[in-house]
Amino acid sequence: MENSNQPIDFSTVLGSAVHDMKNSLCLLIQSIENLGQSMVNPDTVTSEHFASAHYEAARLNTGLVQLLSLYRAGLNNLPLNIDEHYIEEIVDELKACNESYLNHKNMILEVEQSADLVWYLDADLIGILLNDVLINAMRYSDSRIKLSIYTEQEFLVFKVEDDGPGYPQSMLDANIINMQHYDISQGRTGLGLFFARLIAQAHSNKELVGHITLKNGGTLGGSVFELKLP
Repeated sequence: MENSNQPIDFSTVLGSAVHDMKNSLCLLIQSIENLGQSMVNPDTVTSEHFASAHYEAARLNTGLVQLLSLYRAGLNNLPLNIDEHYIEEIVDELKACNESYLNHKNMILEVEQSADLVWYLDADLIGILLNDVLINAMRYSDSRIKLSIYTEQEFLVFKVEDDGPGYPQSMLDANIINMQHYDISQGRTGLGLFFARLIAQAHSNKELVGHITLKNGGTLGGSVFELKLP
């Protein structure tokens, strides 16, 4: 019989709990989307509440996925599954995940991508990263977001631009801070940015390192997020 006084491994409990909550949230998001599809000519207030519920559920789900990935990374067990993927399929999934919110908020997502792009990457982790960037762009932009995907030298580039007020100075400053000195408790500058850099740097080879950059301006005048993968 096992010793009932054995200390509880809270890290294992946390990992399991986050995984269960993530699964439940996925079901909740699916229910919200089904509800949205069943609504016929909703009024402005109803649409606003629906869009807010969908956004917050998606944002919470992304946060839990990030937390679970960071937990696994802390155990040196970050599940990295590099394989060849068609970039168009990743983009199509991103658009499908956010279509409902975009429609209810009357926002425009413009996508520009090179034809028939194929790259070696972890499609799940990169999809989570880009989805978080899009969720933030939808929150802070006025009405337009632009996603561009192209190759530059030996890198695949994902660029997300919006027409909002741009990144705050604290986030631009955090962009150049070494990962060991990150303060992940600082809202928008914290967990999401730390996760993005972690996943980008995990996509590296002997000569090139994946990385992200943040700046303001771009073609829409707001924030500009770039992810570059070798």
